[in-house]
Amino acid sequence: MLILEIMLALMAACIAFAVLAQRSHIPYAVVLVLGGMVLAFIPGVPRVRLDPELALAFFLPPLLQASAWRTDWHQFRFNIRAILLLAVGCVVFTALCVAVMMKLVLPELPWAAAIALGAVVAPPDAVAAASVLARLPIPRRLVTVLEGESLVNDASSLVLFRLAVGALAVGSVSPWLAALSFLGVALGGLAIGWVVARLAILVLPRLSDTLLEVAVSFLMAYAAFLAAEAVHVSGVIAVVTVGIIVGRRQHEVLSARTRVEALATWRFIEFVLTSLVFILVGLQLNGILERLSAYSLPFLIGTAVALSVTLIVSRIIWVFPATYIPRLIPAIARRDPPPPPSQVIVVAWAGMRGVVSLAVALALPLDVPDRDLLIFLAFCAILATLVVQGTTLEWVIRRLRVQNPPRRGMHKDEAAARRVMAAAELSSLEAQLETETYGGIARDLIAEYRDRHRIWRTVSRGGPQAELRARLQLRLAAVRAARAGLMDHHGTENLPEEMLAALVSETDHEELRLVQQLEQTG
Repeated sequence: MLILEIMLALMAACIAFAVLAQRSHIPYAVVLVLGGMVLAFIPGVPRVRLDPELALAFFLPPLLQASAWRTDWHQFRFNIRAILLLAVGCVVFTALCVAVMMKLVLPELPWAAAIALGAVVAPPDAVAAASVLARLPIPRRLVTVLEGESLVNDASSLVLFRLAVGALAVGSVSPWLAALSFLGVALGGLAIGWVVARLAILVLPRLSDTLLEVAVSFLMAYAAFLAAEAVHVSGVIAVVTVGIIVGRRQHEVLSARTRVEALATWRFIEFVLTSLVFILVGLQLNGILERLSAYSLPFLIGTAVALSVTLIVSRIIWVFPATYIPRLIPAIARRDPPPPPSQVIVVAWAGMRGVVSLAVALALPLDVPDRDLLIFLAFCAILATLVVQGTTLEWVIRRLRVQNPPRRGMHKDEAAARRVMAAAELSSLEAQLETETYGGIARDLIAEYRDRHRIWRTVSRGGPQAELRARLQLRLAAVRAARAGLMDHHGTENLPEEMLAALVSETDHEELRLVQQLEQTG
């Protein structure tokens, strides 16, 4: 009962902090972490300990898969060089910079322990990035690169962390062994993810039940992660692989109803898990501080500031050369011209850390020198990057004018796609005109479908959209009138609840579709 009460109380706190974040226009990840810190020091609040294995195995798979599911594979593949330079190159470079800084501050700290801390704090967090980027109208390519980086970098940091911990135990690790280990772990994760994805693609169409299909969509994330970790390969890469493969095939393996209901379910689960993750991070502060009595306050503050500055500066130092030096090769420059410096600055500043860093820090072996100090510094890195970079990223984007320009009317590419859809509808209907069964009905409908095709053809060619908006507004008014009439009818005839819910659901979906199209037409 105590665990249940704690979870319900945490969820209530998450909702309150989320509302506060909306009202204050501060990224809710920041509000949740700071709120968790405040709760940790309230007398009588039960001590909540974040188990590192639980944090990684329970929270990470669904959150990673949700991000991977939404990933544009073509954009991900096109930007794979930039993503890998950040997810692997920047992680290793940052870890080495942190290790050098720690050796300057604590010369007696073993190199392996210093590198282990670097591996802990090096990767920006997928959850933190998504919680900030979701609010910002930035170019899609920037979102792809930053989310793609945060999907992959956990794997490289965990490999580096394990190698560093192993070096503490045996004395040293060969760089060649480290490279081969990373390659094996990555390929193993890809293989496990591919197998789980293929099984899911085989199973999902055969279930023919929305609830079962949604349940399998969750299970496949955990199956990939746990199977990969069981054979000591990358669970992160396995989950990302599953998310991308099944996400690309979702329109083939999932029914329309399942896609609609799964979207709502996943959005709810994402909110719950993300909120709990960040508030649990804040709740760890009390326990961490209790074990630091051996260190002076000036030393703790100075080292935490030095680490946070090292993290921020090392990413900036890495991002600019990694962006522009490869484009000195003419073939790369022709295929992928250099982005404007303003976009590179945004990438360099978007380095928020999150729960993975804290969970890995808590997984440090008990015999690691200065373990409590390293955990405290990891917490400070999370806090500093979330507060400093998370709260200023939107200001940086607006200051540099990196946002997408306000859309005026529907994009011509979308209008062209809708024209193609309307043409396919029209062709299907025209094919039935001469049939005995459907010919008469098709002739009644053909005028409407020809008119719809004409409208989309006009818009796709850059024509005025006033007629389109008028049609959508009339349809929207008609749908709302239909629902109001249905409710009046229910008041007098007392329809069965199941029937009423199904009819209302139809009007709700149609209203959402029309509202979305109206918003897209500007």
